[in-house]
Amino acid sequence: MNKVHVDEDWRILIGGERISTTDHYDIVDPNTTEIIGRAPEATVEHALAAAAAAKEALSSWRALSMDQRCDYIGRAADAIESQCEGWVDLVQAETGATIKVARTMQVAGAFVDRFRYYSKPFEMNQPLPPLYSAASALAPESLITGNVLRQPAGVVACITPYNFPLVNVAGKIAPALAMGNTVIIKPAPQDPLAVIKLGEVLNEVFPPGVVNVIVGSSPEVGAALVDSKDVNMISFTGSSQVGAKIMEAGGKTMKRLLMELGGKGALIMTEDCDVQAAVGGIASVWGFHSGQICTAPTRVICHREIYEPTIEALSAVSEFMTLGDAREESTLVGPVITESHRDRVEAFIQSGIDDGAEVVVGGDRPERDGFFIAPTLLAGCTPEMHVVQEEAFGPIVVIMPHDGDDHAIELANGSDYGLFSYVYAGNTTRAYEIGEQLESGNVALNSIAPHMYAPFGGFKMSGVGRDRGRWGLEAYSEIQAINWPS
Repeated sequence: MNKVHVDEDWRILIGGERISTTDHYDIVDPNTTEIIGRAPEATVEHALAAAAAAKEALSSWRALSMDQRCDYIGRAADAIESQCEGWVDLVQAETGATIKVARTMQVAGAFVDRFRYYSKPFEMNQPLPPLYSAASALAPESLITGNVLRQPAGVVACITPYNFPLVNVAGKIAPALAMGNTVIIKPAPQDPLAVIKLGEVLNEVFPPGVVNVIVGSSPEVGAALVDSKDVNMISFTGSSQVGAKIMEAGGKTMKRLLMELGGKGALIMTEDCDVQAAVGGIASVWGFHSGQICTAPTRVICHREIYEPTIEALSAVSEFMTLGDAREESTLVGPVITESHRDRVEAFIQSGIDDGAEVVVGGDRPERDGFFIAPTLLAGCTPEMHVVQEEAFGPIVVIMPHDGDDHAIELANGSDYGLFSYVYAGNTTRAYEIGEQLESGNVALNSIAPHMYAPFGGFKMSGVGRDRGRWGLEAYSEIQAINWPS
């Protein structure tokens, strides 16, 4: 049984007050299908009240210096670190993450690190060099100097996905708060409970209204934040389809947008690459969090000379990807988040079969409770297949042959997505030359490891804007130029 109290009283957070809701909905453990809690069902009125509370708190919060705001963020990191160890069971139960992923990545690691990173002030302003201005009908001759400032965007609604609920929230609110914005957190409806706990900790640190948490299963709640005139910016991570709707709706009030959307990561293998290294990289992400990660290299584009050996190597390594009870230390592949998502991923596999792909590994539903999908490898794929073009967000890898670097680049770029791509080649120079031709916001060479403070975001349907590192601060700001005669 999960070490989670199913009858715990979960509440939303508005203006520093924990508020009960009339309605609730069930949160289901994907690993066992047990109900582990009942989440508060916020209304449109709650969303608008949260926006108003964040707006009311904005002027006093942005008036603080960045040093003062970062001090709050540092204190928040301390408070989180002292309490979050007890959240592992909850996060695992509502996300279905394996115990290793829950313990080392969902709750620890990047989660607290993102608060720590933004607890150190950055110099965001930039002086302009003096510029001679000749006399005109507008002004007399003068020497003009100035300063470029970064001002807060205002009230930011942070709408986050289900795969890494705490990490995604931290990656949004830490830079947003450091820049002087106030925030409304709207977590994914599938697993909001740990985010509620986070909100309660933050409420002990920040002034009332600076951090608000709204939870609900209805799309109308998020839509109300997008439509609200009190909300200046939407920071969204999720599907490209929902992102497009947010962009359209947000245009009515000229919302500032930061959107990290879908991915269909290409991994190019040249004929002289280290096949075992590439296969190891693919395997490490193939079943990781059951493929529910937007940066996964799900499209393997392999030189024809090494195509069959690569398929054989992937088949062999799949035997070590232990699928089972997510609470067991030996388990590497757990369930996907919901029954409906399992059905969606299975439909992707079936579409590949219907289009002529060969199932090399997996393709079946494990006979056990929970929302499990076996890691699946599809060979004989062609570029136009639905399973090749669209993000399944599950443990599916497709493999296609290429006949040279130009062909590989063409295949990699033949997608509506461009979030994270990979190149494995015999030397870094060749890999770099291929990588810079890819229509992708991020490219890793002979590795799958990202730089955690490089700008992160996508080309094409994979998003708008960049976050992480200094770019995260810039994303949550407006540029203001002030000039005067010197």
